Amino acid sequence: IDVNECTSENPCTQTCVNTYGSFLCRCEPGYELEADGVNCSDMDECSFSEFLCQHECVNSPGSYYCICPSGYNLLDDSRSCQDINECETRNFTCTPQQTCFNIPGEYKCLDPVRCEDPYIQINENRCMCPAENAGCRDQPFTILYRVMDMVSGRSVPSDIFQMQATTRYPGAYYIFQIKSGNEGREFYMR
Repeated sequence: IDVNECTSENPCTQTCVNTYGSFLCRCEPGYELEADGVNCSDMDECSFSEFLCQHECVNSPGSYYCICPSGYNLLDDSRSCQDINECETRNFTCTPQQTCFNIPGEYKCLDPVRCEDPYIQINENRCMCPAENAGCRDQPFTILYRVMDMVSGRSVPSDIFQMQATTRYPGAYYIFQIKSGNEGREFYMR
C-alpha cells in the first residue's frame, strides 16, 4: 500500500504531490525548486528581463512590482509610467501672474513676457516697436514669444516648427535666427 508522504510528514516547504512509492515537491508561482528537491526559493523576476517595467522593477516574495519616478503615475498595465500634468491637476505653486508649463516629471512656472524699451506690450506674448519711435529704426517691428514642448524620442533631423514671412508690409525684409539656447548646436534653421 502506497504511503502518502504528503499527509504523514509533508517534507516539502510548499506543495507536496504524492506519487506511487514516493512524492514530488512543487513551488508556488514566483518560486523555484531548489536542488534539494524539497525547498522553494524566491525567483527574482526582475533579473530575467529589463523590459518588465518601463522604469524600475522591484522584486518581492513570489512576485515583483513596478515603480515610477516622482512626477509619474503607474498605468493600469502595472508596468508603464505616465507623466502627471501638474498644470491640469492644479498641483503647482505658480503665482497668478505666472504660467504653468508641464515638463516630464515636473513643471515650470514661466514669468509673463516683459517687453524691453523701446518695445511696448500689445498682448500677453507680443511686443511691438512703434514706427514713430526713433529707437525702433533698426529693430524688428514685433517680437513674438512662444513656448512649446518637444516630445523626446523623435527621429532626427525633424522639423519642430515653421515660420513664414508675410507680404503684408511691402518693402519689409525679414531675418530669422536662433538668438539663444543653441550653444550645443542641436538646432538649425533651413
